[in-house]
Amino acid sequence: MSSAPHIPVLGREAIDHLAPRAGGIYVDATFGAGGYSRAILDVPGTRLIAIDRDRTAIAGGAELVQRSEGRLTLVEDRFSNLADVCAAQGIDTVDGVVMDVGVSSMQLDQAGRGFSFRLDGPLDMRMGQSGPTAADIVARASEGDLADIIYQLGEERHSRRIARAIVADRQETPFTTTRALADLIGRVVRSKPGDIHPATRTFQALRIFVNEELDELKTALAAAERVLKPGGRLVVVSFHSLEDRIVKNFLSERSKIGGGSRHLPEVAQAPPSFQLLTRRPVVAGDDEVAHNPRARSAKLRAAERTSAPAHRDDEQSSWPRLSDVMRGG
Repeated sequence: MSSAPHIPVLGREAIDHLAPRAGGIYVDATFGAGGYSRAILDVPGTRLIAIDRDRTAIAGGAELVQRSEGRLTLVEDRFSNLADVCAAQGIDTVDGVVMDVGVSSMQLDQAGRGFSFRLDGPLDMRMGQSGPTAADIVARASEGDLADIIYQLGEERHSRRIARAIVADRQETPFTTTRALADLIGRVVRSKPGDIHPATRTFQALRIFVNEELDELKTALAAAERVLKPGGRLVVVSFHSLEDRIVKNFLSERSKIGGGSRHLPEVAQAPPSFQLLTRRPVVAGDDEVAHNPRARSAKLRAAERTSAPAHRDDEQSSWPRLSDVMRGG
């Protein structure tokens, strides 16, 4: 089944931890170029549901669907909806879920998608075809909201300076292209030779915000917890600290065994719904990083589902919300 050259970051390690077996049912929650899907389908008798919100990725997977002889169902949707996607296919539980979180190399390399400050194109950044664009956010968000977005989602210490400059300049000319925004940031943020481009963190923040990536990830992890059968495996590859922190905290909380101490009474705690397979994140080796610099920031975490019920997640998100900012809340 595997014929395409695309190999996802930490692809071998992800499949090793997923451990697909003949006859198993799996979810590739972030289809992309289909690297994980091809490896899973290489195991005879597997059935696979693959999800991507990017219509371009769905179209690119048509040949693989045809060659899979009915074993692959490819669905255009958000990966946070993976439980509903499975239910629509008549599937209540699965043997494994794999996720590669964040923007794909294919998206970054297409100037017309507006993800990269290195390629001039429309300031879009949407992974799907609906919702506000990055240009809409830059045009409508208040200075305070822009500063919060850039600081919290981009971890950019010059966020207030950048937000102030955006608000001042947009009154004269709206920002509609990636180059216009990148040039502005380059003017207001000083950088030294060897530093990352001054626009890197702001573009990351806007992309995460436009696509609601952190909320999507939180919801997708909880959905995977609900659909995985006992012994089923969850494998997540992330590419920056915000994503990895969410995955780490989710799996840590779900694998925690009740405690208490001699000073404090035992606190009622739900039994662990996962058993960790990776105490520390798996990272790319030197050879992979040499061939693909993007692999340098990748971290893989994996866990196996127990027979305990799924936990409730009442924790509220602390980052800026798209709906609030767009309605001026």
